[in-house]
Amino acid sequence: MQHRIVVLGAGYTGAAAAGRLARRLRREDAAITLVNAEPDFVERVRMHQLATGQDLRPRPLHEMFAGSGVELRLAEVTGVDVDRGTVGVVDANGTEERVAYDTLVYALGSGWNDQGVPGTAEHAHEIASRPGALRLRERLAGLDAGRPVVVVGGGLTGLEAVTEIAEARPDLDVTLAARAGLGDWLSPKGRRHLRQVLGRLGVTVHEHTAVTAVEADRVTTADGRTIPAAVTVWTTGFAVHPIARATTLEVTDTGQIVVDGTMRSLSHPDVYAVGDAAMVRGPGDKPLRMSCASGTPTAWQAADAIAARLTGGKLPNVPLRYFNQCISLGRREGLIQYVTADDRAVDAALTGRLAAVYKELICKGAAWGVANPTLGLPTRRRRVLREPARAGATA
Repeated sequence: MQHRIVVLGAGYTGAAAAGRLARRLRREDAAITLVNAEPDFVERVRMHQLATGQDLRPRPLHEMFAGSGVELRLAEVTGVDVDRGTVGVVDANGTEERVAYDTLVYALGSGWNDQGVPGTAEHAHEIASRPGALRLRERLAGLDAGRPVVVVGGGLTGLEAVTEIAEARPDLDVTLAARAGLGDWLSPKGRRHLRQVLGRLGVTVHEHTAVTAVEADRVTTADGRTIPAAVTVWTTGFAVHPIARATTLEVTDTGQIVVDGTMRSLSHPDVYAVGDAAMVRGPGDKPLRMSCASGTPTAWQAADAIAARLTGGKLPNVPLRYFNQCISLGRREGLIQYVTADDRAVDAALTGRLAAVYKELICKGAAWGVANPTLGLPTRRRRVLREPARAGATA
């Protein structure tokens, strides 16, 4: 009997985990199923580009995994029963089904977080998803010259969004509202470059400004000011998919699954969580930030650990660490902030056109790795040690 591995979500982490598992395990021993609601892989790190009218290369999942041995199931996940080992899914036709697993890789990721601010869900736009980016794209395309656009959030996503919009639409009045100081986590060189780029692009910056309400034509700040906004773009962080919280898995207050160093759930050893869905601690026992840079290594770690446990191999012991933060500032400018292992800025930073090229290569490399999930690894498929399927799990 094949060992049934089900991977939920085909973003950067889910696709990477499924492809790596297919490279590690023999097809006759392991059945790998990848469940995803959309037929295409979404380059989430490029959603700000999509929102400003740029066309992205389509990456159909069925082409990516053709010949890999991974079965693609296009369906939305409706629930997980971790005690019985089944996943509830519903396809585009509305057909519901329970999919049984022996090992589950939970990679449902995250979406935008409105932080509970009044009016955000009704009036703000998000770029954490393809549908959200397409809605913003349509709205921006319909704006007349001179109309105000406010990007709320001064983190990496906010910086990339505000610079992309300002560069693509120099006729608009673009503003950034940041809760803290502009780029205050960066090195002095990084902060200087960031201010120079925003200044050249004509972006108005409101630092130490918390937005407390969003309306159709304005945002209100904590000190009672109003900032005109024909369009508000909300980029104040991510919230994990809610399904894990509804299970008996041990999760954090934010709904992330608590895992060990191999990405294995502490409460349910047949479940692994990767990417934004997992509470992973890196150097200094600090939680890894939600990002592609964090997620992909966790997918590799989980896949290698699953393969090792199934085949009697050696468990991976690769430390998870950071090297840099890559920020695009439009199509012609970038900022590569070098960091310590625990993600603190050092003095060194790469700026300007060379940094933009570097960032683009990083994005292309990440997409290539997902689009070619079973390439780039030596073929070391090992026989799975025979074991009975989960008791109580039914297809």
